[in-house]
Amino acid sequence: MGRRRAPELYRAPFPLYALQVDPRAGLLIAAGGGGAAKTGIKNGVHFLQLEQINGRLSASLLHSHDTETRATMNLALAGDILAAGQDAHCQLLRFQVHQQKGNNKAEKAGSKEQGPRQRKGAAAAEKKSGAETQREGVELRVENLQAVQTDFGPDPLQKVVCFNHDNTLLATGGTDGYVRVWKVPSLEKVLEFKAHEGEIEDLALGPDGKLVTVGWDRKACVWQKDQLVIQLHWQENGPTFSSTPYRYQACRFGQVPDQPAGLRLFTVQIPHKRLRQPPPCYLTAWDGSTFLPLRTKPCGHEVISCLNVSESGTFLGLGTVTGSVAIYIAFSLQCLYYAREAHGIVVTDVAFLPEKGRGPELLGSHETALFSVAVDSRCQLHLLPSRRSVPVWLLLLLCVGLIVLTILLLQSAFPGFI
Repeated sequence: MGRRRAPELYRAPFPLYALQVDPRAGLLIAAGGGGAAKTGIKNGVHFLQLEQINGRLSASLLHSHDTETRATMNLALAGDILAAGQDAHCQLLRFQVHQQKGNNKAEKAGSKEQGPRQRKGAAAAEKKSGAETQREGVELRVENLQAVQTDFGPDPLQKVVCFNHDNTLLATGGTDGYVRVWKVPSLEKVLEFKAHEGEIEDLALGPDGKLVTVGWDRKACVWQKDQLVIQLHWQENGPTFSSTPYRYQACRFGQVPDQPAGLRLFTVQIPHKRLRQPPPCYLTAWDGSTFLPLRTKPCGHEVISCLNVSESGTFLGLGTVTGSVAIYIAFSLQCLYYAREAHGIVVTDVAFLPEKGRGPELLGSHETALFSVAVDSRCQLHLLPSRRSVPVWLLLLLCVGLIVLTILLLQSAFPGFI
C-alpha cells in the first residue's frame, strides 16, 4: 500500500500518551506531559470539541486541565469519570459539560465575529485561572476525585487501567506484576494478586467478570477474580518459530457484529527481542468464552505498540513504534487502511470514534474514524471511506440477464436448442 497523509487534528504543547472519546458530548480527550523533570514541558489533560465543519471533522480546545508535575500515561473513561494513570498512582477526574444560555460573554463573543481569536482569549483566561474554560457558550469543569497508589515496584509505574462493564470497578496493572481492583469512585481496594513475573503490559475486563492480562514474562492469562482459568497459547493453530521468542503486547475484548451475546478477544504478539531482521508481528482472534484461538494473521514487520477495537467489534486499530497506523477488519484480520510513519515516532494510543451518541453525526459519510496520538505531541485523524456495496436487486438483475444471454448464445450456436 502507498504512503498516506493523515490529517493533523490537534497539536498539544506536550507529548501525548493517552486518548479517549466521549460520545455523549463529542469530546476527544488527550493526555500526556513531560513528567516531573524541570524541562519546562507541561503536564495536562486536554478536552477537545469535535465538530463537522464544511464536511470535515475538526477539533478545537475546549478545556485544559493542569496535572501539575504528573504526566498522564494511560486513561480509561466511564461516563463522566476519567481514570488517569499518573506515575504510580491512579487519579479519578469528573468532568461536566454545560450549555450556557443568555450568557453575556457568549453574546459579546457572538458580536465580534472572531472565533479563533476569541478561543485564544478564552484559553489564556483558563491558563490564568486553571478552573474552567468557556467556548461559544459551552462550559466544561473538571473536578479531582480520589487518588490512590496502584503500583509498588522498585520503579513504580501504572501501565494500564480499565473499567468493568458497569463502571463499578476498575482494574490497574503496572511494573510490579500485580493486578489490583478498586471500587469506583471510592477507590477502595477489593482485590490484589500477582499475575505476572515482571511488568504487566495490558489487561482487559470482560462482561462476565473474567480478566485477561498480558505481561513481560511472555504469558497471557485469563482470571476469574484471583484464580487462573486458562493460559493462552496463540501458536497452537498458528505459525511456530523455534528460534524467535514472542510476547503478548496488547489485549482487547470486542463484540461480534450482529451477535449481541457474542464476544471475541484480540491479542497482539511481537518479538520479545529486537532483531536485525525483525520477524512479523501477529494478530490473533480468540473465542470469548472458550478462549481458543480462531485465527492468527501477520500484521507487518513494524513492532506494534497499541491496539484498540471499535465499539461494534467490526474494526481493529493498530499503532506501531515507528509511527505507522493501520485499520483491520476484526472478522478476517485483513488490513483495510495503512498510513506508514504517520507520526514518525512511537504511536502511544489509538481510539475509534464511537458509533453511538454524536458518533454517526461526526462520522459523516465515512465507515469509521480512528484517532492516534504519539510522542510527537500530535493527534491525527484516520478516516476509512465507506466501502461501496452492490444492491441485492442489481445482483439478481445481472444474474437474470446472464442466464438470458447464455440461452440466446446457445440458441444461436445450436438451432432448435429450445
